[in-house]
Amino acid sequence: MTSRERIETIFAGGIPDRVGMHDSAWGSTLERWHREGLPEGVGPLDYLGVNDIVMIGADDTLRFPVRVLEETEEHRVYVDANGVTRKDLKTGGGWTPHWLDYTIRDRRTWEAHRHRLAYDDARLPEHALETYRRARREGEFVMYYGHACFHPIWHWIGQVNEFLWMVEQPDLVREMFGAFAQLVIDNYEGLKAKGVAFDGVFMADDMGYRNGTLFSERMYRELVFSSHRRICDHAAADGLAVTLHSDGDIRAFIPMFIEAGFRGLHPLEAKAGIDVRDLKRRYGGRLVLHGNIDVRALAGTKAEIEAEVRDKVTAAKQGGGYIYHSDHSVPHDVPWENYVFAIEMVKKYGSYE
Repeated sequence: MTSRERIETIFAGGIPDRVGMHDSAWGSTLERWHREGLPEGVGPLDYLGVNDIVMIGADDTLRFPVRVLEETEEHRVYVDANGVTRKDLKTGGGWTPHWLDYTIRDRRTWEAHRHRLAYDDARLPEHALETYRRARREGEFVMYYGHACFHPIWHWIGQVNEFLWMVEQPDLVREMFGAFAQLVIDNYEGLKAKGVAFDGVFMADDMGYRNGTLFSERMYRELVFSSHRRICDHAAADGLAVTLHSDGDIRAFIPMFIEAGFRGLHPLEAKAGIDVRDLKRRYGGRLVLHGNIDVRALAGTKAEIEAEVRDKVTAAKQGGGYIYHSDHSVPHDVPWENYVFAIEMVKKYGSYE
């Protein structure tokens, strides 16, 4: 099977030749792996010959001019493309962001700047069509990538403000979510118009933390659900399944995710108590489960890595419906040797042949 055929089979409810494979890693992890044997200029799964999914997205920011206000060896203070003044601390593992001030502060400033969400072709990446054509030549499954609605807004107004507004100004928040969802759809249509024919859709919208969801089920239903459903309905009109990415423990929302139209769920964060074996029992046949391999195990011994992969992949692949991914981006405490071994174990235990 080609990668495209494999992932199409998984989303259609069939049995492929092996489980799907897709993953992500920190920038500092890739730097380490390049020192330890991964060639420059190639992704880990591409190098190992098992990457099934390519993602293509577009600019979904408010497109404020980026301005650097101060930069030292320890930090960088700047105004980002969403009009937020940030201080990013430079660390050995990459960077740590701090949000300092916001341009969008209330309804008045929202209405003054909402025109910045307007679509035009400048939002499309320069090499989108080239990336798409290469993926087609190599038989890969091409997904439209974007954010959905909840997560992006906290990058405009701050997470605390977003939570307060959800309680105090729900109509404003619902309006902002809806406006962002429209840009998601506009970017998708813009890429289609340029000649990109997608196979699926991948929407990121972090709504959980280690111990549960970031807000109530009632708030999801009243404020978020309609925008999620709108995106899923738009993709479904083209016959495409939508996968939702959310960090944390979002199990309380899963029935509503399914109702909204999501067909896949990612990354199934083990560190938040999620276990793909439990989800398989509850939602097998209704959700493609994408992830859950604990990155803490990947930093361990080979015996620990094999046990993690064997136990979860063997259960999750039953009847189809599983795509390998770490339970979040792979951190830099995982050696390249360990990662290569983990992928070998996924190939071993994820085969249907």
